[in-house]
Amino acid sequence: MANRPIILGIVGDSAAGKTTLTRGIAQVLGIENVTVICTDDYHRYDRKQRAEIGITALHPDCNYLDIIQQHLAMLRTGQPILKPIYNHKTGTFDPPEYIKPTKFVIVEGLLGYSTRGARDAYDVKVYLAPPESLRTRWKVKRDTLKRGYTEEQVLAEMQKRESDSEQFIRPQRLWA
Repeated sequence: MANRPIILGIVGDSAAGKTTLTRGIAQVLGIENVTVICTDDYHRYDRKQRAEIGITALHPDCNYLDIIQQHLAMLRTGQPILKPIYNHKTGTFDPPEYIKPTKFVIVEGLLGYSTRGARDAYDVKVYLAPPESLRTRWKVKRDTLKRGYTEEQVLAEMQKRESDSEQFIRPQRLWA
């Protein structure tokens, strides 16, 4: 399987620096050699539905983990996938995208190591855990500038997500 892509996982809490690190690695490896997959695209519910149900995006039940696992297995063998797309700006889903793996596949997101099958698909696993004060600053800056939230809304959402972060996101550092 010499032509199999190398799969790198980058997992961490919201605004931990996953996308920034992914972009940097892609620049070093050459954009044309890198396929980037964001696990946020596999949300089961849009933003409005999550609010109605009372579930956060950090909860495994809010994500199609089985499809992530299947897509990782397909990418690992060089097969293309039809990937869903979650639009952070609108909080809804855009049409899916046909993705063909390149030499390197970077999978970044919240729950990338949450299942055994997903964990087994990676060649390299990284978990990002910046100091909480720094992550908070990054999240406030990103979500106010790019997603239209007020600082108060961002801080309230972080508080609401803390339990799920502790229960579902942080334990994944054991697998990196």
